Formats: sequence, structure tokens, C-alpha cells
Amino acid sequence: MILPIVGYGDPILRKKCEDIDADYPNINALVDDMFETMRHASGVGLAAPQVGLGIRLFVVDCSPFGEDDDLSPEEQDYLRTFQRTFINARITKEEGKEWSFNEGCLSIPGVRENVKRKPVVTIEYLDENFKKHTETLDGYAARVVQHEYDHIEGVLFTDKLSGLKKKLNNKKLQNIMDGKVFTDYKMKLANKRSK
Repeated sequence: MILPIVGYGDPILRKKCEDIDADYPNINALVDDMFETMRHASGVGLAAPQVGLGIRLFVVDCSPFGEDDDLSPEEQDYLRTFQRTFINARITKEEGKEWSFNEGCLSIPGVRENVKRKPVVTIEYLDENFKKHTETLDGYAARVVQHEYDHIEGVLFTDKLSGLKKKLNNKKLQNIMDGKVFTDYKMKLANKRSK
């Protein structure tokens, strides 16, 4: 089932999310719905707060990056198969020289900016079967995981922008809150006025 995506300005996007356990109701259906919602919106990641839930859960599918011709065939193959569910994730290490990449967010449509992040990340998490994993990721996979991890910490990519870039995007952000935004996917907007 495709879920509405929560838009910028909703307080759930600022909430530090809670751990869950294997008894969480309908977790398998929720994970499936999140993957379906993410793909329907042409995203590469989606976190539970973006569908209105304050839990430490996000899904990632880096397969679109596997089409990048600048990558080696091995990197392309890896990204084409990088699909993960992260439950109760904790980033334990970020390392390397920061690199800039143009990011966007399904909750903040129409806003894209360069964001600096470290290229290598180590993360501990549970998969959809509540099996524990520790993984070290780099490149696009690390980038997407860091972006989604920020969501479960109540952080948005716009928080990482310079003061000037934030100011330049203020009107776009206000328009999202006011429902003056058009997307190919269903959204739940913070201040949308009923007509």
C-alpha cells in the first residue's frame, strides 16, 4: 500500500525516534509499504517519520545509482543489489574526507542542495527479521544511509546548509508547509489549508 509522505514542517520530522522490537504491530507489512511508497515516489530511501511514525526504521534501495557510468562495473553491481531495511540503527563511525553531493528529500520536494558528508560509515542495525548486522559502507550507499539515519534522529538535510543557502530556500520551504507544492506522489502537508 502506498502511504502519504509527510511534508516539511510536520513535527514528526523533528522527533528523535524510538527503538522497536519484533512485537511491533504489522512490521512486515509496514516495511513492504515503505518500499512500495519509496519506489512509487522515485526515491532511494524512506524513513518511518516520513510516513508519520516516530520509530527507528528506514528502508534503502540504491539500485538507481547502479546506472552511473562513472562507476566501476563492480560498484554498479553492488549498488544495483543494495536494498536494506534498517531497524534500531546506530551509526558508530563516520570517517574520511567530507565530499559534497546534491541531495533532495521526498519530504522536501523541489529543494536540492549540495551537502557535505564523510564518505565511509559504519552502522549497526537489525534487518526486517530482527537479525543484527554491522556494516561498513562507502560512496552512494553510505550517503543514502546517512541521509535516512538523520531522519530517525530528527535531522533534515536542510539543517546542514549554510545560513545563506537556508535563507535562499526559506520561501520554498514555506510553500511546502502551505501546500503550494506539486508532486507525483501523495503528501501529508503541515499547514495545508482546506479549500
